[in-house]
Amino acid sequence: MTHSSIYSAKISFVIPNSIAKEVGFEVGDSLISVNGFPLRDLIDYQFLCADEYLELEVVDNKGQTHYIEIQKNYDDDLGLEFEKALFDELIQCKNHCPFCFIDQQPPGKRDSLYFKDDDYRLSFLYGSYLTLTNLSQKEWERIEKMRLSPLYVSVHSTEADVRVSLLKNYRAGQIIEQFKWFQERQLQIHAQVVVCPEINDSFHLEKTLTDLALFHQGDIPTIISTAVVPVGLTRFRPLNDKLIPVTKTKAKEIIKQVLSLQKEFHHRFNNNFVWLADEWFLIGQEELPPESHYKDCPQSDNGIGSIRKFIREFETTAKQLLPAKVDKSVTLTWVVGNAVEKAFQPLVKKLNKVDGLTINLEALRSHYWGQETTVTGLLTGKDLLTQLQGKDLGDGILLPSIMLKHNDIYFLDDMTVEELAKQLNIKIFPVTGIEELIRTCLHSSTLPTTILDR
Repeated sequence: MTHSSIYSAKISFVIPNSIAKEVGFEVGDSLISVNGFPLRDLIDYQFLCADEYLELEVVDNKGQTHYIEIQKNYDDDLGLEFEKALFDELIQCKNHCPFCFIDQQPPGKRDSLYFKDDDYRLSFLYGSYLTLTNLSQKEWERIEKMRLSPLYVSVHSTEADVRVSLLKNYRAGQIIEQFKWFQERQLQIHAQVVVCPEINDSFHLEKTLTDLALFHQGDIPTIISTAVVPVGLTRFRPLNDKLIPVTKTKAKEIIKQVLSLQKEFHHRFNNNFVWLADEWFLIGQEELPPESHYKDCPQSDNGIGSIRKFIREFETTAKQLLPAKVDKSVTLTWVVGNAVEKAFQPLVKKLNKVDGLTINLEALRSHYWGQETTVTGLLTGKDLLTQLQGKDLGDGILLPSIMLKHNDIYFLDDMTVEELAKQLNIKIFPVTGIEELIRTCLHSSTLPTTILDR
């Protein structure tokens, strides 16, 4: 075992009153093996630590090796959290999809922004999408042995030639055979189709969705659901990529086509099976379907029904938390992408009904990426700086933390929140979730902020 692998499963937190706390684990210790088996990732840890008797090899934060025996009830959690879910290396993507967001970024940014993973373990643990093109035989065997299901798969097309053309990988044409592999083992998939106009839309899209539906049958359907997402393009994308932005007309066409197929699938399966991302309706400037449309939608984290869900949760939370008035008058600027401007206007009106509270919505487009219609998560520090500079922003900015990746302090363009706050000379309140948003509106004058202390 190499020295680097010894320290890869580093402990970041020990849950109070847990078995691990009682044994004496500390932050900075590293768990090396369980019952003689080395740990590759969080999956190994969860699988091996379910046993009643454990022999643990641990390297403490001073570099000393310890061997610990533990007896516990089956499935009892040890109470350890780790710095990373993967204790070895990420499986890197070997595809060359022209629409890949990683390849549509300018050069010279943080190395982590250019790292492309295609790792089935992250798919199983967190619902990230993989293509199935980069798996070794050993990984296929592990998926089967450990029943790693469901996985989230970027399909894009079931036609071999179209998929190979899109992914620039000859193995991409094996997708139907791979579905059959999952089917034979009763393992499941959530599928995604990124629609690229004039490449995999129109009759290609209909064939793909129809093919996928063939695997949505029986008591254990192989493909549980399918998300249809519009391609997102930036001004930094490779030249001659043959990609065309989704227009308002194209969005309306896709909406009509998919909703029609959805009705067929609902009649056959008693569920929608295929779902349109919210972005289609925003680009097409059409009314979002009612919340009931998204009942039991299994891919809400993929931007499907997320706006309706946000509005419902906002209304529920606002009813519980909003007072008739605030003790001290405050004016705040809530920054969002212009894609959600229309949907969020009623929420702003509700906030402004509180006496003494003024919330101004700034719905911005991303000049940085060159997008006319922009979701909030893609706004950069430069977008905010250029479009907010010189404006009366009140007492502070409400900044959805979705703009900051992985609880980081950086925007996608590498500007820090602190740098933005100093240049705008304003306090910035990063907010995660609706409750924090509302509580910040009500108590911003008393909340500490490390962003700018004017």
